[in-house]
Amino acid sequence: MTNAHAEPSHPDRVVRLLVCDDHVVVRAGLLALLGSAPGIEVVGEAGTGEEAVALAAKLTPDVVLMDLQLGEGIDGVEATRRITAASPAPHVLVLTTYDTDADITRAIEAGATGYLLKAERPEELFAAIHAASQGRTTLSPPVASRVMARMRAPHPTLTDRERDILGQLSRGLGNREIARALFISEATVKTHLGRIYDKLGVDTRAGAVAVAKEQRLLP
Repeated sequence: MTNAHAEPSHPDRVVRLLVCDDHVVVRAGLLALLGSAPGIEVVGEAGTGEEAVALAAKLTPDVVLMDLQLGEGIDGVEATRRITAASPAPHVLVLTTYDTDADITRAIEAGATGYLLKAERPEELFAAIHAASQGRTTLSPPVASRVMARMRAPHPTLTDRERDILGQLSRGLGNREIARALFISEATVKTHLGRIYDKLGVDTRAGAVAVAKEQRLLP
């Protein structure tokens, strides 16, 4: 696990934690595990993104432990964005099974302090929670490797048409609307989208927009 600074993992003060995971069994397991963690007090639990946002405002925890996929409603990325936009805002530590470039990029852009995979050992999770409470970044090794690889990799080269389509995509337009706006067929839009996904290393529209913004490929 990678920390931004080498500081003690367990400060004296107790970290107040809010847990958000839509799977009841997983959430119960986390609560049981965290109940034995030194210096951590679980002050609330949420099963949806909306509930997490509301509880974060009400309970003012130090850290929110956030899953990314939350079923119906807003996802963990949007919940993170809303939670970290508050003042004062708790730190958000992502705990998920997803480690794609798009997921990592979206979570970090939304304001997540750290990004952990659920395969981590309990001791690593506890240390990451304490680190997050102090605003220090913690990344699981596979996530850190992806981030470093992305930083080292040259930015992809997009054609003018692909940039046009990305621009329309960032406005939230669907394929049909993009086709009308650019006076091309829907089939052409789909072809260009496939090439854009390949170049950016993503597989979703949201991921393409997130990576494009990160790499300043949009005007």
